[in-house]
Amino acid sequence: MSGTAKERLLVALSGGVDSSVAAALLKDQGNEVEGVYVRTWEHEDDLLGDCPGAKDLADAEAVADTLGISFQVVNFIDFYQREVVLPMVKGYEEGITPNPDVLCNRAMKFGALLEHARENGFDGLATGHYCIRKITAGGKAELWEGRDKNKDQSYFLARITREQLSGARFPLGQIEKPKVREIARELDLPVAEKKDSQGICFLGKVKVPDFLSNFIQDKPGDIVTTKGEVVGRHQGLHRYTLGQRRGIGVPSNADHENFVVTGKEESSNQLIVAFENPEEPTLWGRRYEVENLSFLGGQPLSGEFELLGKTRYRDPSVALSFRSLDDSRAEVVFCESQRALAPGQVLALYDGERLLGGGTYAPSALGRADLSCTFTISA
Repeated sequence: MSGTAKERLLVALSGGVDSSVAAALLKDQGNEVEGVYVRTWEHEDDLLGDCPGAKDLADAEAVADTLGISFQVVNFIDFYQREVVLPMVKGYEEGITPNPDVLCNRAMKFGALLEHARENGFDGLATGHYCIRKITAGGKAELWEGRDKNKDQSYFLARITREQLSGARFPLGQIEKPKVREIARELDLPVAEKKDSQGICFLGKVKVPDFLSNFIQDKPGDIVTTKGEVVGRHQGLHRYTLGQRRGIGVPSNADHENFVVTGKEESSNQLIVAFENPEEPTLWGRRYEVENLSFLGGQPLSGEFELLGKTRYRDPSVALSFRSLDDSRAEVVFCESQRALAPGQVLALYDGERLLGGGTYAPSALGRADLSCTFTISA
């Protein structure tokens, strides 16, 4: 379908300003638009405390009413528990740091919800992500960073598939956030002044350790320095992540140096810490193994390439050398040392501003700093 053709689109209304303006823009362009709100949690108040679910649902319905579009609610509670929540919990139990937002986009939004849209005769699923979908001369869909670099969310789509991208629509890709707010005010949308959500896709304001305490039993153990000195006790390894500075429970030394988490030893149930230092090999590294790779082009990258990578959301793109190990694994060497890249976290891979795909840092072969970088890349 060409860029000017009108489509029948389902818009995932989250109750926030971004998805609301996305729906408004698509309708204004002449598309047939309907809204959908996805229920992902049951008995929210009992488990999550300050979960915004009920308010978000009411806001999404109010937006649909204001825009004069049909609105539906779908129940994905069981699917979400099985495909997003439980894998997240399992990851923390195994000592890694998964990203549920990335998993949510692949499994639910552009997985189950896109399938629901197609089964009901829609041409695609639209969201309020700040990224750009382009169609090549050959008719293939590509995903590029959004115009607003402060809001670009392509990182969170690093593990969606080529087929999923074909059905995705991102109306906000060419717009900056202040303009989105302006549009919402001009249309008198009920969420025009609503603050952006900051938490994980289903936790709201609840902290990850507090949420995990509902699933993982605390197992206290020793906090040990990289030199083997016991300096305190931890509540449970799942409550900490690599690079964490605050909330460790170990005071600074006489020179006011603060400890930072640099590792977890599952077999001895020890939390490893060291002082913040750019020379600390357990905290900083350049060579990493990446697994669970997927690529938007449909085919894995095979060989060696000079690419850009985003090590975390909002981090700037950095130059790296990519060498495939097999279809789903690769070795990457960053030109500059990176701080506290934890197993399970996502690395998004780019060719300039075009997203190629991504994977997760593997527990093995992390952080070696004894390799040279022989190239430079202009971002």
